Amino acid sequence: MSIAFAVIATSILAGALGTLLLRGTVHCVLSLVVAFSGIALLYLRLDAQFLGLAQVVVYIGAIAILILFAVLLTGHEGPGTSRFSKGLLPGALAAAATLTGLIAWTLRTTLRETASEGASPSIADLGRRLMAEPVIALEIVALLLTAALIGAVLVARREPPAAP
Repeated sequence: MSIAFAVIATSILAGALGTLLLRGTVHCVLSLVVAFSGIALLYLRLDAQFLGLAQVVVYIGAIAILILFAVLLTGHEGPGTSRFSKGLLPGALAAAATLTGLIAWTLRTTLRETASEGASPSIADLGRRLMAEPVIALEIVALLLTAALIGAVLVARREPPAAP
């Protein structure tokens, strides 16, 4: 195991634990950004430039910032007196099921199967293919992100005080 991998894995775990355990909502979102950044670094280290850059653009640049804006616009101060969410048990069960599925898939997949396609295409090749074939998927994602941003603004909008 290389030192770089150990540092990246530690940052991913620290970000994920911070997301789960910190009390302030803004701090939780910033910890999530740390975890997303570590995952992007891991993709880049594995020579998957497109996935690493997509991780940065989509997850850090869009989703985490959207969550942060929603939290800041709504004025949500964080959890009340309870340190943990009421959904801790269902969340732990869902995480365990996901981890079990990932481990089972990893054990069934060999390195030969994943590397059989040869060298990975460049980012320019992937961009050409994305813009030629599944343009509708990109448009749907753009509409969903726009709708989420509009929803965050509508939730954050303060109602005017009622006139007496």
